[in-house]
Amino acid sequence: MNTKYIDLIDQTFDFPQEEFKLEDNTLRFHDINLMQLVEQYGAPLKFTYLPQISNNIQRAKKWFAEAIEKHDYKGNYNYCYCTKSSHFKHVLNEALQNDIHIETSSAFDIDIVESLKKEGKITNDTFVISNGFKRAQYVTNIARLINDGHKNAIPIIDNYEEIDLLSEEIEGNFNVGIRIASEEEPKFEFYTSRLGIGYKNIVPFYKNQIAENKKVDLKMLHFFINTGIRDNAYYWNELQKCLKVYTSLKKICPTLDSLNIGGGFPIKNSLAFDFDYAYMVDEIINQIKTTCEEEGVAVPNIFTEFGSFTVGESGGAVYEVLYQKQQNDREKWNMINSSFITTLPDTWAINKRFIMLPLNRWESSYERVLLGGLTCDSDDYYNSEQHMNAIYLPRYNKDKPLYIGFFNTGAYQETIGGFGGLQHCLIPSPKHILIDRDADGNISTKLFSEQQKSEDLLKILGYAN
Repeated sequence: MNTKYIDLIDQTFDFPQEEFKLEDNTLRFHDINLMQLVEQYGAPLKFTYLPQISNNIQRAKKWFAEAIEKHDYKGNYNYCYCTKSSHFKHVLNEALQNDIHIETSSAFDIDIVESLKKEGKITNDTFVISNGFKRAQYVTNIARLINDGHKNAIPIIDNYEEIDLLSEEIEGNFNVGIRIASEEEPKFEFYTSRLGIGYKNIVPFYKNQIAENKKVDLKMLHFFINTGIRDNAYYWNELQKCLKVYTSLKKICPTLDSLNIGGGFPIKNSLAFDFDYAYMVDEIINQIKTTCEEEGVAVPNIFTEFGSFTVGESGGAVYEVLYQKQQNDREKWNMINSSFITTLPDTWAINKRFIMLPLNRWESSYERVLLGGLTCDSDDYYNSEQHMNAIYLPRYNKDKPLYIGFFNTGAYQETIGGFGGLQHCLIPSPKHILIDRDADGNISTKLFSEQQKSEDLLKILGYAN
């Protein structure tokens, strides 16, 4: 009778997978011995596997290169990293090794760009695409960047006032893009994105504010939908509407030469994940070329702004199951030694799914459980609502510690969770480990940040100097 946890996984999923395998009854992630990591650093801990950032960038570049060659597409492809997914220097350092560009979303992003320029990590040839609603400090910082010679900085116009605000502070000519305010899916509580300018208003906006403005050139049309790039009627319909705007603009605006299709590539959230990235890229390129040919305009250069796709699959979190509470005849709560609300806030905020697997005891029998965090908040849990299926784990045994890992958590969780700051119920942030691999394949680890101490929190709260 197949009652072991490994039997359950074998029966349910195609396992092992590219990044996951079992060795000596313990889980390995990209051939990293996770139990050895726990033995060295303890748990809870977070980690970033840096090579996966480059792996995903190169995968996307390959898909676009193949589609461009297949369709004899005459435009270029530019990969931008959406910095708000993770602003950490180790992330940017890894990503920028792959000849990419930057997308920013707020004023302080520009300070990061300037810091990277001083270190020689980016140059004036690097595109800096600035999205977001722009007011005082953001406008000032963008202007400073352009005035200092960064002509490949392209602010994306989000509202009708931004042309004038930028013109007041930028000394010479400059390029801009316009963001389309896409229509949201029917399930949304609102019809149109708050970001950008409506489809029907973009051509009039160009004619009124840009066409006769000798200081400003329109270079880019920006298109992004909240639900991301998906093979469904909604996405393809919105893309076609975007292309109609692009071709209409191109006919009256010779400087327009780029289309930014934003981000939105999904990342793996379960062992059953299946997404045909190559097909999606191929079809996007095909539709752009076909529409441009039908309208008699040159195809645009393509920009993407992948954030979660770039950094998400590099991250992970490891917890120890401290105790099991049998609350009634059906529900068993495995209590972890940290908090979901503070360390994986998207599980609480938007019911986001992550891959969850035990690190050890795969040979043990299994049971259905709920996972609870340490805070005294009823929402600090992880169950089948967030997980792809009901949660099964090796049976709890107080004499045999169980460690569990959450994977592909590298995007947004640190900034949303308030890295280095106060956490709910004063649960300390776990230590964070950076994992790298040299040219010979040897793995190295480095402690990036220690687990928060009470002194750190008391200082923030004003109880200590």
